[in-house]
Amino acid sequence: MTSQVSRLPHVDALKATAAQLIVLHHLSAYGPIASAVQHAAPGLIDWLYQYGRMAVQIFLVVAGFLSARALSPRGQLFAGSPGSLIWRRYLRLILPFMASVVITLICSDIVDDWLPDLVPGNTSLPQLLAHALLMHGVLGYESLTVGAWYVAIDLQLFALLLGTLWLARRAKLSHRLRLWAGPLMVLGLCLASLLVFNLDPELDRWAPYFFGAYGLGALVHWVGMLRRPRLGLLLVVGLAALSLLVEFRERVALALLTALALGLAQHWLKSRPARAQPPLTVPLAHLGNHSYSLFLVHFPICLLANALFEQQGLGSAGMGAVFMLAAWLLANMASLPFHRWIEAPAGRLKLQPWLAPQGSMPR
Repeated sequence: MTSQVSRLPHVDALKATAAQLIVLHHLSAYGPIASAVQHAAPGLIDWLYQYGRMAVQIFLVVAGFLSARALSPRGQLFAGSPGSLIWRRYLRLILPFMASVVITLICSDIVDDWLPDLVPGNTSLPQLLAHALLMHGVLGYESLTVGAWYVAIDLQLFALLLGTLWLARRAKLSHRLRLWAGPLMVLGLCLASLLVFNLDPELDRWAPYFFGAYGLGALVHWVGMLRRPRLGLLLVVGLAALSLLVEFRERVALALLTALALGLAQHWLKSRPARAQPPLTVPLAHLGNHSYSLFLVHFPICLLANALFEQQGLGSAGMGAVFMLAAWLLANMASLPFHRWIEAPAGRLKLQPWLAPQGSMPR
């Protein structure tokens, strides 16, 4: 993560919240620990299972915001090399992701005797290659770890946004019109996603299904540079909200609320004195920095905690709550070395000169 991103406390707060909710969702969805706690707190477990997974919508909106901010930081035409930026993005995603897949497979082998239903079946070389190419969902392979689909979709969404801005740059229009062409094309794709593609569950392996949330995040960045950003934000969110009249979807409603909160927070921060830092900036930056690592590494911890719980023959709700809390804390602790030794080096990876990108890289 760049220092530029770490100075966005509202973004860090959203990323940190989403990551923690996803961890708690998986702890409430898999294994004997969740079953034990279910008896004592069914409402809590049901809520985490039903709504915790929707936190991925927050990730999608934030990812779109950061990508647009990196590709067009001041609203200018995108000027980078699409191929090299997609390659760089792929490396940043795939190296930590494949490390998490290996860790998950090792832990799966350890816990197989106690949790046969939670571990993947026999892993084949084509399945591993499909994961390495982020094509496992498209090719129909079983995911080797939770959240694998999101990593693949992230790359697709980035490529779609990048391609859209590249087409806007190449359009035979005046410079002023081309400045508007990119955001307007993104708005069109966003509405098409919300009104058409997102209504078809068969498309959930492809970027257009998710571009509604991602595009909203990108539009929030550009709207923030208008003379009347709050009016622009309300217009964008209002247009997207029309999709809820076609078919109400809680995930889309959450994406809209996230985009609105992101835009209002951005406007509020710009109105503050330059030296004034909002409360909790440092801890939020830390949690936001490690959100991707936490997303990748928490499932192996979940497997090990559930296996120990099962192996010890524990079944009480009280011990289940203790193990759930311990697994949540350990997952956060495990994200620290994972970020330091795997994710951060992947982000600093030096490319060959002929692959060097011509623009900054979003996270």
